[in-house]
Amino acid sequence: MWYRCVRLGQILLFYLMLCWLGSMLLLGNLAVLPLLLTPRALREPLVQRAISLICRCFLAGAEASGLMQLDLRALDRLGSCRRTVLIANHPSMIDAFLIFSRLPHVVCLMKASISSNLFLGAGAYLAGFISNRHPELMFRAAIHAVRDGKVLMIFPEGTRTTRQPVNEMGEAVALIAKRAQAPLQTILISTNSPYLSKGWKIWRPPEFPLIYRAIPGEHFEASASRDEMTQRIQDYYLRTLERSIDPQLHL
Repeated sequence: MWYRCVRLGQILLFYLMLCWLGSMLLLGNLAVLPLLLTPRALREPLVQRAISLICRCFLAGAEASGLMQLDLRALDRLGSCRRTVLIANHPSMIDAFLIFSRLPHVVCLMKASISSNLFLGAGAYLAGFISNRHPELMFRAAIHAVRDGKVLMIFPEGTRTTRQPVNEMGEAVALIAKRAQAPLQTILISTNSPYLSKGWKIWRPPEFPLIYRAIPGEHFEASASRDEMTQRIQDYYLRTLERSIDPQLHL
């Protein structure tokens, strides 16, 4: 009986937290709309920082309430990165929030569907995030962003992980880095829960606490061919991560 009461309390609190997150994102989208009238060089860093603050606030609240345990501090070492392509494995939908919460100036390569998302669309556009709706334009914009000194974040699996520890990596990452003449910085994400992994319905509650760890991995120079670079990245993740979703993970 005690376990059931605690479990019910955790579920209610968690969905209240999600409503809180949705409210922050929605209000944030409305608050930054006037920035449409400002130059991109001014508005993009401001909106990127606002996104980072929202993510950090939500994760801090979830951790303080005991619903999550987080090990993200090592990502702070990447705060001074410029003209870099960040690549991370992608076990769940929350992965981008983990990275944004510690790195306030990141441009993300995003799915086209996010552009029309009520909670994410306006903020993503004003932050300078790059849609994959039109691949040719996506590559051009991504290469230009990195050449301009920005930090570009990509999930090279293309979708959330369906095969442990990682899916097959796409070649887009190596192509962008090579054309932009920029290094690749890996990030290793692991969790104890399949919450919001591929196929997980958002209304299905997970077991608590949710544990997430994100640490910087190996740094690659984009000097090899596209195929060779892609294979090196694939081999690195396979060699380094035994499982990205590991029920035995503890901090």
